Amino acid sequence: MKNLKLFCIAAISALSLNLGYAQAAKIDKKATKAAEVKRIITSNNYVFKANYAIPMSMAAGPLNSANYDVTVNNGQLEVYLPYFGRAFAAPRNLGTDGGIKLNTKDYDYTSVVNKKGGWDISIKPKRTELNTNSDVQQMKLNVGKDGYATMYITSLHRQPITFNGYVEEVKK
Repeated sequence: MKNLKLFCIAAISALSLNLGYAQAAKIDKKATKAAEVKRIITSNNYVFKANYAIPMSMAAGPLNSANYDVTVNNGQLEVYLPYFGRAFAAPRNLGTDGGIKLNTKDYDYTSVVNKKGGWDISIKPKRTELNTNSDVQQMKLNVGKDGYATMYITSLHRQPITFNGYVEEVKK
């Protein structure tokens, strides 16, 4: 009976130590991920990969293509996203202008650390002669410490749309 008690105490102690090491490794992994996300956001060198669309007047759903993204790369903004929802004006070229497409260096960019340790980023493309096809007024990107993000897009001639996804470093 005494040996059984000692065995149980030893087994419980070993199990607690093992769980403690696993929890410490998990915390270390989260801290490493948070540091990586902070580095890419502060360097303005990241890609937001959209994997879920939430239109205002339609059912939300996953995106089938992995190619829908927003790239911020040292002063260059490239947007290639789908659009689902109500438009108040038809695009000029219905065959090629159906989604949200933008490629510009002329935009305002602000990034603020929020209360939870993530980032609230505001991107406002300027309407210039080179950027007349896009009706995007503002893009707001909320990035968590873990890299998961939500992007809200408001346009001149379309209902707002939201995308969920994640951020990662631009591949060189």
